Amino acid sequence: MSSAATPKGERRRQALVEAAADLLLEGGFDAVRHRSVATRADLPLASTTYYFESLDDLIAKAVECNGNRDLAVMRSRVDDVTHRRRGRESTVDLLLDLLVGPALISEDCRERLISRYERFTACARRPELREVQLRLRAQLDDILTEALRRSDRDVRQEQLRRLVAVVDGALVTALGEHDPDLRALARAMLLDVVDVVAPALDRPDHVEL
Repeated sequence: MSSAATPKGERRRQALVEAAADLLLEGGFDAVRHRSVATRADLPLASTTYYFESLDDLIAKAVECNGNRDLAVMRSRVDDVTHRRRGRESTVDLLLDLLVGPALISEDCRERLISRYERFTACARRPELREVQLRLRAQLDDILTEALRRSDRDVRQEQLRRLVAVVDGALVTALGEHDPDLRALARAMLLDVVDVVAPALDRPDHVEL
């Protein structure tokens, strides 16, 4: 691999990463091949081996790219959240906006969720993805912490994993069963646990909505 030491080289390298990320989203890991990535990026086939040590290296960068895209959407949503005391249902709906998407799930949103869980399970067989996933998870924890803080909720770091696991389990089940309402099961399960894993702070000067 040669490093992308010039602006042109960096642009080409980034184009390859984004092309691989798009293919990963559309067709899963099997869709990411040297030729398909180069074709999508409109670059010579040799560029994939010039800028990346291996196909696994390119895939790891694509996984991180898609993860960062998801996180950017979540951060934008949290930036719009006002700081006020939220009740159980309002808090759950906010968390679902972040972890699932809008109430009316589009096909693109469904595909992103499928890709997310393909990414998770791939880490079990692809050691090179584990550090990427750990970095993404740390950023997700920060986003969820901020959302809960703005909802006047006690943020318990040790409980964030439990909260996300509840949503992950519900979504994997719903996706596997082709459930058209991906949020419904996750919402029902979160309503059962949110006051335990992220209890409301005792601040009587705030109005609960």
